[in-house]
Amino acid sequence: MIANPRSGKGRGASATEAAVVALGDAGAEVDVHIGASAADTRRLTVLALAARPDAIIVVGGDGTLSEILSELAGTEVPLALVPAGTGNDFARALGLPRHDPAAAALLALHGVRRRIDVGEIEAGGRITPFLTVAALGFDAKVSDRTNLLRWPRGAARYYLAILVEVVRLRPTRFRLACDGESGREAPGTLVAVGNTVSYGGGMPICPEARPDDGLLDVVHVAPLGRARLLALFPLLLRGRHLARPEVSHRRVGEIAVSAPDLVVYADGERIAEKECTIRVRPGALTVMVPREGTA
Repeated sequence: MIANPRSGKGRGASATEAAVVALGDAGAEVDVHIGASAADTRRLTVLALAARPDAIIVVGGDGTLSEILSELAGTEVPLALVPAGTGNDFARALGLPRHDPAAAALLALHGVRRRIDVGEIEAGGRITPFLTVAALGFDAKVSDRTNLLRWPRGAARYYLAILVEVVRLRPTRFRLACDGESGREAPGTLVAVGNTVSYGGGMPICPEARPDDGLLDVVHVAPLGRARLLALFPLLLRGRHLARPEVSHRRVGEIAVSAPDLVVYADGERIAEKECTIRVRPGALTVMVPREGTA
């Protein structure tokens, strides 16, 4: 078990305790590793994988998982996630128990294996994997703002950040190139590249994304004024925005994006600036999910 007791503003500690008790009661042998930093957590994950466990259980949020995704992707050891973050969008996408740490941990014993795609962002000579949505433009600036805010908690903080950035709204001069096509100018409000449906604690920006189809969903929103963007929000919250004329959608294996003021976030973490290439690694991660089916 790789645990982050600090995730979810401390919810990780109680989730770790509940998970350990549930697994112990079920007769499982559990080694718990708690890293003092992101680098230490990665080191502990490498050591845990070297011991060839039956499963790796991660207690934390999307950010915790992204910290060790480079180590987990491509291995045959299945992952069981105990969601304990703020947004938990990856757990939401797979139908994992988000409010029952014991039930989530027991998927390591009783769940079924599901092969999941992993996204990769290449920028500045570095490759960073991600699992949910890469945000570029307005939505990335919202993530920047969310990290600066200290109140309120949970998804409400994200929605407050949206309102702040609406006031500061200006279009981004994107240049896009999909699957080897020639680059084209595509000014817009935002670009979202989704391996799964949602970010920000449940906003379904890529409502048709599937984490096991070998493709990434690209959603591009054209330049909008404040009033039109605010009018689009109710549709965004319900995942009904793809039919709007100012929104375009396609599925790709790879997309290159650049802009003078580009900021790139993925899994809630700031990844890159100015330019990047985003691609998919099909079936690179095995996750234990409920037997009843997945979202």
